[in-house]
Amino acid sequence: MNTMRRWWKWLAILTVGLAILAGCAPAAPQRSLYGEGITTSSDQSARGGQVAAPPQQPPAAEQPSSDNAALDVATTERMIVLTGSLSMVVKDAAATIDQIKKVAGDLGGYVVASNAFDAGEGVRGSISFRVPADKFYLAMDLCKALAVRVRNENTNGQDVTEEYTDLSARLRNLEATETELLELLATVRQRSDKAEDILAVYREITTIRGQIEQLKGRMQVLERSTAMSSIQVELIPDVTAQPISQPGWRPGDTLRSSFRILVDALQWLVDALIKLVVIVLPILLLIAIPIVALILIVRWLSRRRKGSPRS
Repeated sequence: MNTMRRWWKWLAILTVGLAILAGCAPAAPQRSLYGEGITTSSDQSARGGQVAAPPQQPPAAEQPSSDNAALDVATTERMIVLTGSLSMVVKDAAATIDQIKKVAGDLGGYVVASNAFDAGEGVRGSISFRVPADKFYLAMDLCKALAVRVRNENTNGQDVTEEYTDLSARLRNLEATETELLELLATVRQRSDKAEDILAVYREITTIRGQIEQLKGRMQVLERSTAMSSIQVELIPDVTAQPISQPGWRPGDTLRSSFRILVDALQWLVDALIKLVVIVLPILLLIAIPIVALILIVRWLSRRRKGSPRS
């Protein structure tokens, strides 16, 4: 029994010693997800808790061109083309057009087109104007404040950032190509006297310059469209606000116009009688004379036949 206890005692001492030795041994280095040279969590605690930063991404110049384009789109300020339309019922379309013109001018915009016409039930109108993009929603609210009620409202925003960024990249490439062609043209002029070689390079430069101008023109259109928003307003007269009798009604004018119509009718009748006497009657006489002569001849022959004695 004592022997058994001694064996258990020595086994316990041996187990504790192995555990102490294992705890004092250095920990095996671990591979990090970021690769070699990054400390493990145990090393960080041993060095005062300083965490190593993840490896730096390669600079943008080393990224593929598609990544550069995507990065440009992500970092460029969004370019939105704002357009709006309103259909409003107003008391006086002509007066509302003048008020909207004033709104556009006060907000730093300008009127593109305006129109007013009499539609029978009242004066209808329409106006189109442009205002700075940051004043777009203010202009819409000011226009709606002039209405008896708004029948239809529509706003639309078109994002042209990607198109503009693509145009910018193409422009840079074309300008770089143009620079190289200009250098090549200078070299050809120095080393060669052949007009064909010079003209060939010059044609390429002309083609590249045309493409550059097209891209710049499209970019300017996008810049103007994003800088100035467009608003179209349709003005419909309020029937309940219209007077029962239209202003400017003059019975005397109606009487004069009625007499004018009567005189015109009598003139047409007299003209018709004159044409009948001068044109139609002579033609009828020319047609009737041969017919009457033929009838008289037939009657004469018939009477002669009846008066002759029978053999």
